[in-house]
Parts: sequence; C-alpha cells; structure tokens
Amino acid sequence: MAKPDNRADNEAHLQKHIDHTIANLHEAEEYLDEHADEITADEKDAIEAKNDRRRGSIDSFIAEKRDEASH
Repeated sequence: MAKPDNRADNEAHLQKHIDHTIANLHEAEEYLDEHADEITADEKDAIEAKNDRRRGSIDSFIAEKRDEASH
C-alpha cells in the first residue's frame, strides 16, 4: 500500500537542497578561480554549464518552497 503524502517537512527538505546546491556552486566557482589556468577550455565550459544549471535549480527550489509555504 502506498504511503500517504506527508508534506509536513517539505520546506525543510527544499531548504537542504537549496543550501547543498549553493555550496556546490560556490565550491565550483572557487575551483575555477584557483585552477582556471590549469584546466582545459572544455573542462571550464563544463563547470560553468553545470553552475548555470545549479542556478536554475536554486531558483526552482526557491519557487517550490514558496509554493509549499502558501499551502
């Protein structure tokens, strides 16, 4: 039997996702700052693309958290 939908802690889970994603974003930015001259252009582009996706995820998590708060 399926579990009932318990949304009581969704805001907390979303905040953890936001915090974790922001930490990964900052870590990748620091890595680029420290090693930009040591990595290939493809590696740099891949990290920057991933950070763009992280920014989009953060925006989505924040919007979802706001939606959860309004319920």
